[in-house]
Amino acid sequence: MTYFIIAGISDDPRVQLNVFLLVLLTYLTALGGNITIFLLVCLDRRLHTPMYFFLANLSILDMSCSTITLHKILTSFMTGDKTVSILNCHVQIFTFLSLTCDELLLLAAMSYDRYVAICKPLHYHLVMNYRCCVLLASLCWAFGVLESFPTFMGINRLTCYTSNKMEHFFCDIIPVMKLSCSDTSFLQLYILIVGVFLSGFTPFVLTFISYIFIISTILSIRSSSGRRKAFYTCSSHLTVVITLYASLFFQYLRPSSSINLSSSKYFSLFNAAAVPILNPLIYSLKNKDVKAAISRALV
Repeated sequence: MTYFIIAGISDDPRVQLNVFLLVLLTYLTALGGNITIFLLVCLDRRLHTPMYFFLANLSILDMSCSTITLHKILTSFMTGDKTVSILNCHVQIFTFLSLTCDELLLLAAMSYDRYVAICKPLHYHLVMNYRCCVLLASLCWAFGVLESFPTFMGINRLTCYTSNKMEHFFCDIIPVMKLSCSDTSFLQLYILIVGVFLSGFTPFVLTFISYIFIISTILSIRSSSGRRKAFYTCSSHLTVVITLYASLFFQYLRPSSSINLSSSKYFSLFNAAAVPILNPLIYSLKNKDVKAAISRALV
């Protein structure tokens, strides 16, 4: 076998048209929103701060992740070709896993930035200097690639498949493992140890610890206006963290016996289409600096 057939969301032509239009609209919205955030951060000097530096990196991740996952729905509808070579499928899995790991680590780095800003405000510019921000972002990107590379090597060793029809709309690790009749014990163990605990649980714990200190510091502020202002500075990031972890939990961290590929792909569709839209939407609607930058750019 040299290729997979991507089943997509539905075989009904009318449903396919509706899905295509919905995915195209959400993809263009996500692309436009994230490009806007990225350009604002790059061009507006008032946004040259650690928080917006990480936000620009997050925008790149969201654009890349939505492109990797949604392009097959769009191209298969326009061309009618639902096939993807095994090598391209494996590369797509590796890229998607790398980007997901990068995003979780980047959100953890952003939580540390919020911790320093709220809990150590006098040392903020000393701690979160340009060199520190570049180092943290580089480590996030590097660890995402390094953590996903053994998975790429593992799926390349799968040589036997029960079928070449994949019940999904893009190449993901779980559908490929379910189709394989090769020994996947190494992949299952690696995903459990590295994928769940190192790539997922560790950034979650770091983010959680940061917010324990942040909330403790906010509650110790005497004035109500001071508490609102402090919470406002991290509310956008907290909303993005909760949304992403909730979508990943329903997509991957359910018991294997309860995972149904036909239903789980709808969680994947939400994660691939809605989350990249929510990030720029949350930061643009809830952030005065971003709204002010948009106003200055439009003048």
